[in-house]
Amino acid sequence: MTEELSLSSLLLSPSPSALHQLYYDPNIENKNLAQKWLMQAQVSPQAWQFCWALLSPDKVPEIQYFGASALHTKISRYWGDIPTDQYESLKSQLFSQIACFSSGSKMVLTRLCVALASLALNTMPEAWPGAVAEMVRVFQEEGGGVDGRARCLALLELLTVLPEEFHTSRLPQYRKGQVRGALGREWGSVCPLLQQLLRRADSPGAVKARVLRCLSSWVMLDVPLNESESLVHDCFSALPDPELFDTAVEAIVNAISQPDSQRYVNTLLKLVPLVLALQEQLREAVQGGDMETCHGICRIVVTLGENHSRTLLEQVDHWQSFLALVNMIMFCTGIPGHYPVNETTSSLTLTFWYTLQDEIMSFESERQAVYLQVYRPVYFQLVDVLLHKAQFPSDQEYASWSSDEKEQFRIYRVDISDTLMYVYEMLGAELLSNLYEKLGRLLTNTEQPTSKWFHSPEALLYGFQSIAETIDVNYSDVIPGLIGLIPRININNVQLADTVMFTIGALAEWLADHPVMLSSVLPLVLQALGNPDLSVSSVSTLKKICRECKYDLPPYASNIVAVSQEVLIKQIHKTSQCMWLMQALGFLLSALPVEEILRNLHSLITPYIQQLEKLADETPNPSNKLAIIHILGLLSNLFTTLDISKQDDESGEGSAPPVKTTPPPPGPNPVVVVLQQVFALIQTVLSQWLNDSQVVEAVCAIFEKSVKTLLHDFAPMVSQLSEMLGQMYSTIPQASALDLTRQMVHIFASQTDHFPPIKALFELVTSVTLSIFQQGPRDHPDIVDSFMQLQAQALKRKPDLFLSESLDVKAVFHCGILSLKFPEAPTVKSTCLFFTELLPHCSDVPPVARVVQEDGKVLIQALLEGIGGGVSRSLMDQFAEVLFSMNKNCFSLLTLWLKEALQPPGFPSMRLTPEQKENFSQQILSRERVNKRRVKDIVKEFTLVCRGLHGTEYAAEY
Repeated sequence: MTEELSLSSLLLSPSPSALHQLYYDPNIENKNLAQKWLMQAQVSPQAWQFCWALLSPDKVPEIQYFGASALHTKISRYWGDIPTDQYESLKSQLFSQIACFSSGSKMVLTRLCVALASLALNTMPEAWPGAVAEMVRVFQEEGGGVDGRARCLALLELLTVLPEEFHTSRLPQYRKGQVRGALGREWGSVCPLLQQLLRRADSPGAVKARVLRCLSSWVMLDVPLNESESLVHDCFSALPDPELFDTAVEAIVNAISQPDSQRYVNTLLKLVPLVLALQEQLREAVQGGDMETCHGICRIVVTLGENHSRTLLEQVDHWQSFLALVNMIMFCTGIPGHYPVNETTSSLTLTFWYTLQDEIMSFESERQAVYLQVYRPVYFQLVDVLLHKAQFPSDQEYASWSSDEKEQFRIYRVDISDTLMYVYEMLGAELLSNLYEKLGRLLTNTEQPTSKWFHSPEALLYGFQSIAETIDVNYSDVIPGLIGLIPRININNVQLADTVMFTIGALAEWLADHPVMLSSVLPLVLQALGNPDLSVSSVSTLKKICRECKYDLPPYASNIVAVSQEVLIKQIHKTSQCMWLMQALGFLLSALPVEEILRNLHSLITPYIQQLEKLADETPNPSNKLAIIHILGLLSNLFTTLDISKQDDESGEGSAPPVKTTPPPPGPNPVVVVLQQVFALIQTVLSQWLNDSQVVEAVCAIFEKSVKTLLHDFAPMVSQLSEMLGQMYSTIPQASALDLTRQMVHIFASQTDHFPPIKALFELVTSVTLSIFQQGPRDHPDIVDSFMQLQAQALKRKPDLFLSESLDVKAVFHCGILSLKFPEAPTVKSTCLFFTELLPHCSDVPPVARVVQEDGKVLIQALLEGIGGGVSRSLMDQFAEVLFSMNKNCFSLLTLWLKEALQPPGFPSMRLTPEQKENFSQQILSRERVNKRRVKDIVKEFTLVCRGLHGTEYAAEY
């Protein structure tokens, strides 16, 4: 687009060249310019003039469409610009244009109908009472040279888009209620017209399809079901017509899924036979492989069952018809074929079974017992059906599936698993017994099963796995038998082997209570470790067993370590599974005597240490970088779980470190022993790779995970690690080093013995980071983020660190001010946390008190700047937290600062009046300042005013 476009060029040119260029120019920059220009044109004052000209018959449809869209934009968004005395002429012009285009471009006609619909919504009921009745009357009148069929279709289009426009309109809430009521009263004008057109023998298929669309649109306005009952019945009559099937299904589904429809019990009872009568059409569709028809009928029956199961259950005189409906849904659940290749219907039914179960279980005990008598057998049948549907196809057929089909089937099996877990709540232990008996018969009976719902061993195990993963099965008397059956399964494909592994993993807690059974399943798991196709299932199962049963595994430890070492050396598994395997070994070794731990650690990690030594001597390149990160990752994951003492809970930074419930054995911790041995090697690796953030991160991860696991047992390493961290960060500052420093401060800053090295490290990294701020921190948001978190942690755990003369508290404070203005939300959040930790120490840390007293006004200015629009609205809660803390800890100063900061005109927003500023100041300083929730609301309200969003739809979503 080489020359600037103007409205006049668009209006005066009879050719479509201008807009055609905008729509079809292949140049992306021109398209972006076109989009921007179109938006400006539509909202410009001239749009009222040019939009009518663009609808001229001599324009091409693209130009006409733009004109119609401009009309709709002006009416829907700028209604207040239209004088009331022009409503009638605008309405007449739109009626006239719709009549003209009723035989023209469909897309232009639709936009004009949407424009008239928007006008109707803005004028009813006061300025245009009986709007729909008038629409019907106008289009039923002869004239204008437009044939009756075109007029009829145009009227139906208008009536269809009217409710749709209502749902997307920007009407204020009070107006929405008025207009909804007015539209509801207009149903009396729409319903007879739709009935007449749908029942006339000579109505063309296109007209009937449009009628069904129109009905579908109107019932979304909560038209009472008894008032649309006859039309819904007509929809059922339309289902045999292939041209009307989809729209009829949509209309029925929308009508019976409206929240209010459950009030009309008699109408619902009349619908049940109509739905049951679709069974023949459904069976024919299944036999003929007509997936679309199966899908549509299933949607109808499931919608009725899902939305009205309680209402229909309560009609005890009609229990047989509802049971028939439930069995029809069962048929849909068990529809022949594999999902999603041969059918896509069965997945629609799963939520129904949840709903029905919830309704049955919500009745009082006596009624519940009656319903359970009828529906427990149904749910046992459902389990049979679901396990049949969960079966894999033959290996040959499965190999022909696309990756997308395999992924959909995986998700489908997860949904079935969730359903089985839920159904267990109703069927209880009898379900496990049922599955166990089926599996036992299948494995011991050589005859072919005669049941309709044949189950493979894989499917039955999958049922066990689904339940055992989330339900406590420790009390079950069938699990010992199941564990005994597993070794008898002929594992002849990957899917079955995977499910065997996952089932064993799901029973890991049970095995911890019954360790004698470990010998039955552990050999299977260790054998599977050597199969790359079973990587995820075998490694995750071993990890679960090692975590849950570690105190019963010492007899098997040497074998587990040996097999694990072998698969690691052979590089059978991908990186993530190697990491899991190291975590499993960490759990396993934790339960051994210290001497055995050290011996196993030596054999396990020596090959990696040797490899790391070799890599450390090589010139850095991408290949050896990946190898170094991999080895460091293995060590990190091993040390994450290798814990020789028990503790109450996980380490968390928000509280004091957790207390060990049993003391560690005497002597140094095995992890510390290993770390001290490899410390020099790690330093050598670092010296080569100090410029690479990923390698530095991997090194820091080893120590960070070790610190989190060992807690105070890490103490012997504090001094040398602090020294190394200081050297690392002084040479090339990286965020991961700050994060590890924060962890060290959290655990060790409060301990007298370790305070000196921690203090020295803290002061050093602070000094280095301050120099980064002096040079310009904008290119290092990750360092700034981690630095602010470190400062907050220091204030929380050991505020004495801020008493040091070597620490420039004023500079740190001003770094926080700069960080508040960063565009990255995480950095700003961390900075707000720093200030909320800093301000309470005005009373007990003199350097903090001095800097807040001298520069607190700068902080309040920065906060107001952000609230005024300088940062994302999503951060207002954090800004309010800082304001709340200032209120609480330096109220008298805040009163003065707030008054001075709000004094300059246009700050923090040009949109603010002096009265609004004063109101905000009074609210912040009022009694409500002690209510944190209220302070947050005040800040949110003020930021909306500052941004010009107060009272808009955006504000409503905030």
